[in-house]
Amino acid sequence: MTPTNQGSIRLFRLAGIALYLHWSWFLVAYYMISMRAGHYPSMTWNVLEYLALFGLVLLHEFGHSLACRQVGGRADRIVLWPLGGVAYVAPPQRPGPTLWSIAAGPLVNVVLVPVFYLLVKLMGAGGLAEGAPNAVRLAQTLWVINIALLAFNLLPIYPLDGGQILRSLLWFVIGRAWSLVVATVIGLIGVAGLLVLALWARSIWLGILAVFVLLNCWNGLRHALQLVRVTRMARRPDRSCPTCPVAASGAEMNETSAPRGHCGIRS
Repeated sequence: MTPTNQGSIRLFRLAGIALYLHWSWFLVAYYMISMRAGHYPSMTWNVLEYLALFGLVLLHEFGHSLACRQVGGRADRIVLWPLGGVAYVAPPQRPGPTLWSIAAGPLVNVVLVPVFYLLVKLMGAGGLAEGAPNAVRLAQTLWVINIALLAFNLLPIYPLDGGQILRSLLWFVIGRAWSLVVATVIGLIGVAGLLVLALWARSIWLGILAVFVLLNCWNGLRHALQLVRVTRMARRPDRSCPTCPVAASGAEMNETSAPRGHCGIRS
């Protein structure tokens, strides 16, 4: 339930990471920019605001990707679409690297909070509130949007960053499989709250976002239950994972693949 390269336009490649823009972005961009008509005296500022919003999203996703690479993982693609962005990352399947790869995205937004605050203050002190009020308004709006993105992403609802951070922390204590079970169950409870909020606010956009999160959370729970079943199977002490000492289970082996241990990495 996440966007792929299919139907996406490749924009550029930076630091070995290809950036794609899904075609549906243009339709939603037109709708959202039209809705903001009147917030600025010129539609140009509405366009700049929307582009800046996705600039924030892009920085967030690059935070995930670069952190993943830092811990030895693979990250080579980011797709932007109407619901935000998706960084396709594959960190080593251990709690520490996974936690850093996920937490680095929100940390980018944390760093930007004081940056935008100081920018607004400096613009005000420089007299731009009178000379360039639209620029000041744009900076103020981006400051608020950045905080809103940070707060929403940190909700403990899988697969949002907050839910994945919770899962990574639990992984240290109860293991890979059960940490995902707990995180997705909590996520299902949280997404029920999002759906109620969407109905109460009569927000179609929040409702669409909540349904997207629900479907991904449900898929995560199904995957977690599969992991639990695998961990309960008999282990093969004569075959172990090349990166950890845990023996592979019979279900994790087949005739054409190398053994895969508890950490999930194939030899």
